[in-house]
Amino acid sequence: MKRIIFLLAMLPAVVFAQETKNTDKKREPGKYDTNKFSQMYDLLATPNMFRTASGAPGPAYYQQQADYKMDIELDDKNTKVYGTETITYHNNSPENLEYLWVQLDQNQKERNSKSTLVENQKMEKAMTPAGFSKKFMEESFDGGFVIEYVKDAKGKPMKYTINQTMMRIDLDTPLKSKEKISFSIKWWYNINNYRVDGGRSGYEHFEKDGNNLYVIAQFYPRMAVYNDVEGWQNMQFWGAGEFALPFGNFDVNITVPADHVLEATGDLMNRKEVFTAEQLKRYQLAEKTYDKPVVVVTQEEAEAASKGFSDKKKTWKFSAKNVRDFGISTSRKFIYDAMAVKLSEKSVMAISLYPPEANPLWGEYSTKTVAHTLRSYSSHTFDYPYPKAISISAEDQGMEYPMICWNYGRPDENGFISERIKYGMQSVIIHEVGHNFFPMIVNSDERQWTWMDEGLNTFMQYMAEQELSSSYPSQRGPAAKIVPYMSGPQDFLEPIMSNSESLQQFGANAYAKPATGLNILRETIMGRELFDYAFKTYANRWKFKHPTPEDFFRTMEDASAVDLDWFWRGWFYSTDYVDIGIQDVKEYYVSSEAPKETKDVTIRRGRFNKEDGPFVYMVSGDSKDLNKKNMKSFDVNDIKVLADFIQEKYTQEERSKLKSPKYFYEVAFDKPGGMLMPILVQLTYDDGSTEDYNFPVQIWRKGNQTVSRVFATEKKVAKIKLDPKLQTADIDLENNSWPKEKIKSKFDELGG
Repeated sequence: MKRIIFLLAMLPAVVFAQETKNTDKKREPGKYDTNKFSQMYDLLATPNMFRTASGAPGPAYYQQQADYKMDIELDDKNTKVYGTETITYHNNSPENLEYLWVQLDQNQKERNSKSTLVENQKMEKAMTPAGFSKKFMEESFDGGFVIEYVKDAKGKPMKYTINQTMMRIDLDTPLKSKEKISFSIKWWYNINNYRVDGGRSGYEHFEKDGNNLYVIAQFYPRMAVYNDVEGWQNMQFWGAGEFALPFGNFDVNITVPADHVLEATGDLMNRKEVFTAEQLKRYQLAEKTYDKPVVVVTQEEAEAASKGFSDKKKTWKFSAKNVRDFGISTSRKFIYDAMAVKLSEKSVMAISLYPPEANPLWGEYSTKTVAHTLRSYSSHTFDYPYPKAISISAEDQGMEYPMICWNYGRPDENGFISERIKYGMQSVIIHEVGHNFFPMIVNSDERQWTWMDEGLNTFMQYMAEQELSSSYPSQRGPAAKIVPYMSGPQDFLEPIMSNSESLQQFGANAYAKPATGLNILRETIMGRELFDYAFKTYANRWKFKHPTPEDFFRTMEDASAVDLDWFWRGWFYSTDYVDIGIQDVKEYYVSSEAPKETKDVTIRRGRFNKEDGPFVYMVSGDSKDLNKKNMKSFDVNDIKVLADFIQEKYTQEERSKLKSPKYFYEVAFDKPGGMLMPILVQLTYDDGSTEDYNFPVQIWRKGNQTVSRVFATEKKVAKIKLDPKLQTADIDLENNSWPKEKIKSKFDELGG
């Protein structure tokens, strides 16, 4: 009761009388908190001992470990892969495990796979004969793992159940906390021609010489993640959501035809056995060459090998420590070049493998782009910790694995390289090599949250592209580039925080929108210094660990002291869009004489008593007269009471430092779009000069739909423009200018 009496006592008398007069009226219902600045306790998981409120791993954080010993053989003639593996699984969790879950992602390519059954189909009005035959007449590709056995460490068969792309291995006795178990699996599968049957790996066939180029991944049964967030991550692989995997150590022997050149995840342990003496010398030279690639396997050697089809075999031996996955690429067509890359504390190798069909493009640009990517990403996160990064030329591909990736882009048959192909190839290489950082090291759950690796990596890609050249034609990153997507029909939009399989516009939602959001945070909201420190903190906190979205959101705030809940809520959890406009502009002039309405307002609001005068009055001009030559200019000497006050209160030195505004404008801004943003305003004066203002997003903090700011200027304003550099992804530029400008084309203005 005391609080109510105190509040009533603070109200002006006129307002109090109004309230008491209407006590018999029906009261309106109470309000719910709909303020977009509300903290995200309703959306974020509760902090605990595993993951703290600061966004860092907690004192009880743990992660499992899966180590692999594998023997793999490629049957080039029949395009099959055979393998045996021994998995040692370390249960570092506080729980005992009754069973284990293993991923069988190749099973998506089984003839009876359900993946194709969940896709929408419509009858095409016209098809090529080849297309008609493939769709309606030919038997589909026969892929998927053939599991020959699962045995325990003593060779005893283990009970297992296969559910599509997941396999549950039942344990006779639970695997206790802090203990480990070893078991072995023997398997094989038919390799898909990915250009015919699709897929993230497989082989590319060259009709002219009959050779295949293999990019082999998801080729072995892989342990699923078990963690504190959801237990087993055993969501099926439907095709869009990629992979969640634990870290471990790999020892892998890969047997291929003797005339193949091969690269894979990890250190090559028997280089002397698989390289010729001359190739070994070239590689050793590359290890000391930092300015340009050294060709290790020449085009002449690759072309000669392509004609041989050796019946002999050669085994390549690799060892990789603390990686989450393993990838292989092999072909007798490969040219191989390499160079060293100096990071702050060590050197690593940048490597490219490509067929003659990829030259001259790949020899000129691939390895140099790999080296640039390692330097750029390392500067924004942590030094690249692995010994090498490999770029493989695989047409129509763009896919990543630890230390190795396959990338699109080749000249035409005449060797012509268009700007589109060159920049497209470089962008794919930057992106896929960059995935070594997100998610191969900062190991987020791709099956659940595609944006945590694709979005963050696309943002890093944009920075690397611009560091490569300030005129680089980046397709994602700048705020204006996301406008066509965000201004689209709401029926086809989902929040970024949606599962990978439910996205209708996958590239825009999972890649472009989160990357744009991070760029807006860095350039417009937080500033580079605060953003870069917080982003680097996140990367270092969670390298070689499994972060969640909450860990990212909380770390970015924790390390910067910038409250970003409003941003995550709007940009990541909704499909709100940015639309801030100029609603109204009023001109004011200064006067000693006040109209009756001005006096009434002054007294009614309770700010002054009548005896507080004399007043300096701000009188509103006719908005129709705004920006015209007869607009009144103010001079202090025109208002005697103000001139007397200044003369009396300030010394001559102080008077010389006072501002001298001559024109006064009250500008009202509104936000037809629901997404909050700072208000970026540029005033253009009648002499052509400009002045920029940046009002923080907190200007909207009281849930208001409109806000006003007063500009007192020394020069007459000719134009007012919102977001003049297109930094906020504002979808409607028609309401961004005063006087109102007709935008010829939204995409002309956006530069798209």
